[in-house]
Amino acid sequence: MLIKLKLENYKSFDSETEISFVSSAKIRSHPMHKKKIKQTSILKYGVVYGANASGKSNLVDAFAFIKNSVQSGIPVAAGNDFCRNRKENREKPSSFEIQFTVGKTFFAYGFSVILSQRKVTEEWLYELLQNGEARKLFDWEQESLPSLGEGIALSNEEQLRFSVYSQDFTSQKSGLFLTEMNHGKIYDIHSKLQFFSEAYRWIVRNIIVLDPNTSISNFEQYYDEKSLEAINQLIQTFDTGISHVSVKKISMEDLSRMIPEPILHQLIDDLRAQMEASSVPRIQMSWRTTNSIVNIRIRQNGEPEITTLSLKHGSSIFDFDFKDESDGTQRIFDLMDMLLTKREDIIYVVDELERSLHPKLTEHFLRLFMDAHEGQSVQLLFTTHEDSIMDQDLFRRDEIWFVERDSENDSTIYSLDRFKERYDTKLSKAYLDGRYGAIPVFKKFSFKQED
Repeated sequence: MLIKLKLENYKSFDSETEISFVSSAKIRSHPMHKKKIKQTSILKYGVVYGANASGKSNLVDAFAFIKNSVQSGIPVAAGNDFCRNRKENREKPSSFEIQFTVGKTFFAYGFSVILSQRKVTEEWLYELLQNGEARKLFDWEQESLPSLGEGIALSNEEQLRFSVYSQDFTSQKSGLFLTEMNHGKIYDIHSKLQFFSEAYRWIVRNIIVLDPNTSISNFEQYYDEKSLEAINQLIQTFDTGISHVSVKKISMEDLSRMIPEPILHQLIDDLRAQMEASSVPRIQMSWRTTNSIVNIRIRQNGEPEITTLSLKHGSSIFDFDFKDESDGTQRIFDLMDMLLTKREDIIYVVDELERSLHPKLTEHFLRLFMDAHEGQSVQLLFTTHEDSIMDQDLFRRDEIWFVERDSENDSTIYSLDRFKERYDTKLSKAYLDGRYGAIPVFKKFSFKQED
């Protein structure tokens, strides 16, 4: 589970900033909104408010940046992502640290990088202990070899492997050692180096980031009989007019109208190659286009089977396509996997969760999410402008955060909990009245009449 994120000199965040999921001991409401691991109670939800251009999306981007950097190195596109409010920040390292749990082990992983040069200057991984101390697992600084912490006793074979990997890594400039220790490396379950694999897998697989224009749905759910039944029950609760969702076959010719033909043939060739390389009897891929949800399934020596969604509205005898639905209804389909997932220990980081959704529909979705994952280690952090859900009946005070820009255009993050509000305070009204900051501040403008 996510414990904390720290960042510095990244986009609109200049000085070190953090958002924490450690629960406040003074708040007793919503006990099911936290999960206790050892002696630490970790929150399951976080909602972030702020004016337009306050830095909310930059906070979401930081999660994607960390995940992408660990997966495949510092992205080329990040060269200008240092905080450009000050000239000196161009040559100053940007710092990122994420604290999380894997099972009952607490990790703190981070790195510093001069983004304008894509040059990593430092990297570290620690195990956080319950007494407040930290045990070094590995670290390295610029111009030095990675080193393990004291007490990590390796066998002669593992010591040799680690030495070779460290030497090979010295030529890297924009790569991370955590990435190096997971590319093509397999660790025995009893290996003292297993922490490299555990930390890497959690960051790459368990952080799921969604911006307002992309989807995280696993559309394969729509092609499984049991999950499709659950989808039909769920979609009817949203009052979209859809009474039934089913799957229908379409031809290659139909699909070529949705996807350019050269890209379509290349996609099918790639799927066949993946099937042969992995020696599996069949392979399938689902994705969402602007106007449709499509699935391609290929069996050995068989023709591709292509399917899409067909929707029924009430008692109408006609079928409706995905493109016939409103933006809000399509958004519900995009988010559906968040309600259906059976995975444990994941965090969804969503920018503008409420995009195209009615306020009551947003609240309904959140309550469904909380019910679906009650007692599970599934977390949700999202940004929003929707003030109607800023309600202590829905969220704890320590789950509500604000992002605000100061006079230097620097973003800061702070929690509602610092205001010590009463349990019966109307939070949304106090927020819009400006009590907590993080709202737009307008300047006057006069339309002058011509003579």
